[in-house]
Amino acid sequence: MTAITKETRIGDMLMEDMGIAAILMAAGMHCVGCPASQMESLEEACMVHGMDADMVMNRINDYLANKEK
Repeated sequence: MTAITKETRIGDMLMEDMGIAAILMAAGMHCVGCPASQMESLEEACMVHGMDADMVMNRINDYLANKEK
């Protein structure tokens, strides 16, 4: 998977790599399995949960980069 952006939908990220769910849940986004969340962008989901979208995006991209090594 290429690097994700704040516009990447939650559902698309999870379809590519379910390991991202653990990152989202650890950040406090416990509704990653909710059907409504699947169509939200990372930025929209972070806004709803009061999270810093850049921080979450960076954690996910770090995970993906290290996974490929």
